[in-house]
Amino acid sequence: MEAIMQQVWTIERSLWLDGIEAYETRMADQCVMVFGPMGILDRGQILQTIEQAPRWQDVEMTETTLTTPGDSVAIVIAYKAEARRDGGDVYSALCSSTYLVLDGELKLVQHQQTPL
Repeated sequence: MEAIMQQVWTIERSLWLDGIEAYETRMADQCVMVFGPMGILDRGQILQTIEQAPRWQDVEMTETTLTTPGDSVAIVIAYKAEARRDGGDVYSALCSSTYLVLDGELKLVQHQQTPL
């Protein structure tokens, strides 16, 4: 279980820093994301948004929490993120993500950000 927990954080970091390929690989078909200014996005909208946005150069995740509710295959994480783009200001947000094991792989099914 420890290896899976570490893998979740590695995936989460890659979704901040890597390109659209990370999302295509790690995001479930039914994934939903919520961003204050943009609203509720489905997989197609998420991919379109990621394709148009510059990637983050670095992200620091603090105040991290990870839980596995009940006997399910779900893993829920929450954290405070501070991310930077090249030459840009620091973006701070409280975040949560939910992962499921689908077809033997961890897939992101939900992500939410509240800017600070």
